[in-house]
Amino acid sequence: MGNPKQFCAVESVRAGDPLPGTATHPERNLLLSWPRRYWERNLRHASNMAPSLVSRLDGLAASGRRVNLIYRRQEPEDSHRILLFPEGLAFDITPDQLEDFLEDVQQGSDLAPWAGRPVTRPVMLCCTHGKKDKCCAKFGYDTYRALQAEIAQRDLPVDLWESSHLGGCRLAASLITFPSRRKYGRIGRDDTKALLEHEIRDRAYLPCYRGNGRLTPAQQCAETAALEWLARQEINAEDLVVEPVPAEQSGPDVEVRVRWTSGPDTGVLVAQCVQREIQRVDTCADLDEGPTSSWCWMVSAIAPEEASRIASILGQWGAGGH
Repeated sequence: MGNPKQFCAVESVRAGDPLPGTATHPERNLLLSWPRRYWERNLRHASNMAPSLVSRLDGLAASGRRVNLIYRRQEPEDSHRILLFPEGLAFDITPDQLEDFLEDVQQGSDLAPWAGRPVTRPVMLCCTHGKKDKCCAKFGYDTYRALQAEIAQRDLPVDLWESSHLGGCRLAASLITFPSRRKYGRIGRDDTKALLEHEIRDRAYLPCYRGNGRLTPAQQCAETAALEWLARQEINAEDLVVEPVPAEQSGPDVEVRVRWTSGPDTGVLVAQCVQREIQRVDTCADLDEGPTSSWCWMVSAIAPEEASRIASILGQWGAGGH
């Protein structure tokens, strides 16, 4: 057994493991409230679930709907809150109705008879899945309590839940916001106030930002680098569009263009994204084995499109020996 005082989240920082580019998350999600004391290691299983319910949840996952268990103390245990994204709908379902409801979701049936209501506030999930990884118990629950206290003290318009595994245990404390699918990692108590303020304004909080789940890892890195560049220029971008990587580009080096708009001003930034190999442990269960090789995306340079084009021309000129 590894040293009980070792944590993969601490080792990740020591390894220089970057946050940006780690936010991949599917679009279709089902969040199911279930008492945390029953959660098992699998992100959608609980020890007191009927086998037929486990099979139904696994079927939903196999069909492309990510299923997470969520929990908060004030919720009644004789009813299940279910949140669907990207539909942005909330349902309260009794235990005897649960499997029928899930079947309708999986079959794509009309859910109107289930009396869903629109989700009108940001939904935040903070991973506290200690049975999956001890970092999520130690760092995740501490961050959850800090966020919860800040929300209660200021009566903020945010719905916060504890959550089962969100991916990236080594980046605990981890959090995702719906419907934006922005992911965060290494959130400490000092980050909670600013993170909440940014999310309420539908803005990314850059010190802990992993990226947006709808983007590829390279695009996530380019988006973060662009937001940081704009912040240094004191430009408050109202709109940011990360363009797809051209099909002709492949391999460990790609160029990603990011378009921004701020009032009447617009611009394009070009991020040079590269893959780099690092040595890291992915979870606390890997501590005995020690670090292994992993590839991650990083941004080696970012500049306005015109400056990037000039630099490219100069580089070609130099390579040609002129």
